Amino acid sequence: MSEFNLTHHFLIAMPTIKEGFFAGALTYICEHNENGALGIIINRPISLTIGEMFDQIDIPLLNTELEKMPVYFGGPVQTERGFVLHDALGEWQSTLRITDTLALTTSKDILDALGADQGPKNVLISLGYAGWDQGQLEHEITQNTWLTVPANPHILFELPPEERLAAAMALLGVDYLSLVEEAGHA
Repeated sequence: MSEFNLTHHFLIAMPTIKEGFFAGALTYICEHNENGALGIIINRPISLTIGEMFDQIDIPLLNTELEKMPVYFGGPVQTERGFVLHDALGEWQSTLRITDTLALTTSKDILDALGADQGPKNVLISLGYAGWDQGQLEHEITQNTWLTVPANPHILFELPPEERLAAAMALLGVDYLSLVEEAGHA
Protein backbone atom coordinates (compact mmCIF):
# COMPACT_ATOMS: atom_id res chain seq x y z
CA MET A 1 0.00 0.00 0.00
CA SER A 2 1.33 3.45 -0.82
CA GLU A 3 2.43 5.56 2.12
CA PHE A 4 -0.07 8.08 3.36
CA ASN A 5 -0.37 10.03 6.55
CA LEU A 6 -3.69 10.40 8.36
CA THR A 7 -2.37 12.68 11.10
CA HIS A 8 -4.95 15.46 11.68
CA HIS A 9 -7.73 13.47 10.00
CA PHE A 10 -11.01 12.13 11.25
CA LEU A 11 -11.71 8.41 11.07
CA ILE A 12 -15.41 7.76 10.65
CA ALA A 13 -16.51 4.26 11.62
CA MET A 14 -18.61 2.66 8.91
CA PRO A 15 -22.11 1.52 9.92
CA THR A 16 -20.98 -2.09 9.43
CA ILE A 17 -19.25 -1.75 12.83
CA LYS A 18 -22.36 -2.47 14.88
CA GLU A 19 -20.86 -3.13 18.30
CA GLY A 20 -17.74 -2.61 20.32
CA PHE A 21 -15.62 0.43 21.04
CA PHE A 22 -15.78 1.86 17.53
CA ALA A 23 -19.48 1.49 16.66
CA GLY A 24 -20.59 4.99 15.64
CA ALA A 25 -17.20 6.44 16.60
CA LEU A 26 -15.54 9.55 15.28
CA THR A 27 -11.82 9.37 15.98
CA TYR A 28 -9.31 12.17 15.62
CA ILE A 29 -5.90 10.87 14.49
CA CYS A 30 -3.15 12.58 16.49
CA GLU A 31 -0.24 10.65 15.00
CA HIS A 32 0.16 8.29 12.05
CA ASN A 33 3.55 7.06 10.92
CA GLU A 34 5.41 3.91 9.89
CA ASN A 35 5.02 2.52 13.44
CA GLY A 36 1.23 2.80 13.60
CA ALA A 37 -1.40 5.33 14.62
CA LEU A 38 -2.78 6.99 17.74
CA GLY A 39 -6.18 8.64 17.94
CA ILE A 40 -8.79 9.95 20.37
CA ILE A 41 -12.49 9.12 20.01
CA ILE A 42 -14.15 12.54 20.20
CA ASN A 43 -17.85 11.73 20.29
CA ARG A 44 -18.09 9.48 23.38
CA PRO A 45 -18.55 11.59 26.53
CA ILE A 46 -18.59 9.59 29.76
CA SER A 47 -20.58 10.43 32.88
CA LEU A 48 -17.58 12.19 34.46
CA THR A 49 -17.26 15.97 34.07
CA ILE A 50 -13.97 17.86 34.03
CA GLY A 51 -14.97 19.48 37.35
CA GLU A 52 -15.51 16.05 38.94
CA MET A 53 -12.24 14.78 37.52
CA PHE A 54 -10.34 17.75 38.94
CA ASP A 55 -11.97 17.10 42.34
CA GLN A 56 -10.83 13.46 42.18
CA ILE A 57 -7.23 14.40 41.38
CA ASP A 58 -7.30 17.25 43.91
CA ILE A 59 -6.61 20.14 41.53
CA PRO A 60 -8.61 23.33 42.12
CA LEU A 61 -10.52 24.40 39.00
CA LEU A 62 -10.83 28.18 38.66
CA ASN A 63 -12.09 28.04 35.07
CA THR A 64 -15.82 27.51 35.62
CA GLU A 65 -16.41 27.13 31.86
CA LEU A 66 -14.59 23.78 32.04
CA GLU A 67 -16.45 22.55 35.11
CA LYS A 68 -19.47 21.01 33.35
CA MET A 69 -17.65 19.88 30.21
CA PRO A 70 -17.53 16.10 29.80
CA VAL A 71 -14.52 13.85 29.92
CA TYR A 72 -14.44 11.48 26.91
CA PHE A 73 -13.79 7.80 26.39
CA GLY A 74 -10.81 8.26 24.09
CA GLY A 75 -10.35 4.60 23.25
CA PRO A 76 -9.65 1.20 24.76
CA VAL A 77 -5.90 1.66 25.39
CA GLN A 78 -4.64 3.03 28.75
CA THR A 79 -8.12 3.98 29.96
CA GLU A 80 -6.73 4.95 33.36
CA ARG A 81 -4.57 7.67 31.78
CA GLY A 82 -5.67 11.17 30.79
CA PHE A 83 -5.06 12.73 27.39
CA VAL A 84 -5.64 16.42 26.71
CA LEU A 85 -6.26 17.40 23.10
CA HIS A 86 -5.81 21.17 22.88
CA ASP A 87 -4.84 24.16 20.83
CA ALA A 88 -1.07 24.35 20.91
CA LEU A 89 -0.43 27.20 23.30
CA GLY A 90 2.21 26.74 25.99
CA GLU A 91 5.00 24.30 26.61
CA TRP A 92 4.11 21.15 28.54
CA GLN A 93 6.33 18.31 29.73
CA SER A 94 4.84 15.57 27.56
CA THR A 95 3.29 16.95 24.40
CA LEU A 96 2.84 15.55 20.93
CA ARG A 97 2.55 18.47 18.51
CA ILE A 98 -0.01 17.41 15.89
CA THR A 99 -0.14 20.57 13.76
CA ASP A 100 0.99 24.15 14.22
CA THR A 101 -2.23 24.77 16.14
CA LEU A 102 -3.11 21.45 17.84
CA ALA A 103 -1.36 19.17 20.33
CA LEU A 104 -1.96 16.21 22.62
CA THR A 105 -0.54 16.39 26.15
CA THR A 106 -0.36 13.67 28.78
CA SER A 107 1.55 15.41 31.58
CA LYS A 108 -0.05 16.76 34.75
CA ASP A 109 1.36 20.27 34.23
CA ILE A 110 -1.34 21.05 31.66
CA LEU A 111 -4.04 20.06 34.18
CA ASP A 112 -2.46 22.36 36.77
CA ALA A 113 -2.49 25.20 34.21
CA LEU A 114 -6.11 24.48 33.24
CA GLY A 115 -7.09 24.49 36.90
CA ALA A 116 -5.42 27.88 37.38
CA ASP A 117 -7.19 29.21 34.26
CA GLN A 118 -3.83 29.56 32.49
CA GLY A 119 -4.12 26.67 30.06
CA PRO A 120 -5.14 26.43 26.42
CA LYS A 121 -8.46 27.92 25.36
CA ASN A 122 -9.76 24.81 23.57
CA VAL A 123 -9.47 21.42 25.26
CA LEU A 124 -10.94 17.95 25.01
CA ILE A 125 -9.95 15.63 27.85
CA SER A 126 -10.18 11.87 27.40
CA LEU A 127 -9.40 8.76 29.35
CA GLY A 128 -7.69 6.29 27.05
CA TYR A 129 -6.83 6.37 23.39
CA ALA A 130 -7.24 4.30 20.24
CA GLY A 131 -4.10 2.71 18.83
CA TRP A 132 -3.16 0.76 15.73
CA ASP A 133 -0.01 -1.25 15.12
CA GLN A 134 2.16 -0.85 12.03
CA GLY A 135 0.01 -1.30 8.91
CA GLN A 136 -3.15 -2.15 10.88
CA LEU A 137 -5.04 1.08 10.18
CA GLU A 138 -4.10 0.98 6.50
CA HIS A 139 -5.42 -2.60 6.31
CA GLU A 140 -8.67 -1.64 8.06
CA ILE A 141 -9.17 1.20 5.57
CA THR A 142 -8.74 -1.20 2.63
CA GLN A 143 -11.42 -3.38 4.29
CA ASN A 144 -13.85 -0.40 4.25
CA THR A 145 -13.95 -0.16 8.03
CA TRP A 146 -13.29 3.58 8.06
CA LEU A 147 -13.91 6.69 6.03
CA THR A 148 -11.31 9.44 6.36
CA VAL A 149 -11.50 13.19 5.98
CA PRO A 150 -9.14 16.02 6.98
CA ALA A 151 -10.02 17.21 10.48
CA ASN A 152 -11.66 20.50 11.34
CA PRO A 153 -10.97 22.19 14.73
CA HIS A 154 -14.52 23.60 14.73
CA ILE A 155 -15.87 20.03 14.93
CA LEU A 156 -13.30 19.10 17.60
CA PHE A 157 -13.92 21.94 20.00
CA GLU A 158 -17.11 23.82 19.19
CA LEU A 159 -19.78 21.26 18.34
CA PRO A 160 -21.59 19.14 20.93
CA PRO A 161 -20.37 15.52 20.84
CA GLU A 162 -23.64 14.20 19.39
CA GLU A 163 -23.25 16.47 16.32
CA ARG A 164 -19.60 15.70 15.52
CA LEU A 165 -20.07 12.49 13.51
CA ALA A 166 -22.66 14.04 11.19
CA ALA A 167 -20.52 17.17 10.78
CA ALA A 168 -17.48 15.08 9.82
CA MET A 169 -19.62 13.18 7.29
CA ALA A 170 -20.83 16.50 5.89
CA LEU A 171 -17.19 17.37 5.14
CA LEU A 172 -17.32 14.40 2.75
CA GLY A 173 -20.69 15.48 1.37
CA VAL A 174 -22.33 12.31 2.69
CA ASP A 175 -25.19 11.74 5.12
CA TYR A 176 -24.19 9.01 7.59
CA LEU A 177 -27.69 7.53 7.57
CA SER A 178 -27.57 7.12 3.78
CA LEU A 179 -24.58 4.77 3.82
CA VAL A 180 -25.46 1.28 2.69
CA GLU A 181 -24.69 -1.20 5.46
CA GLU A 182 -24.39 -4.23 3.20
CA ALA A 183 -23.33 -4.21 -0.42
CA GLY A 184 -24.53 -6.55 -3.11
CA HIS A 185 -28.21 -6.88 -2.15
CA ALA A 186 -30.93 -5.89 -4.59
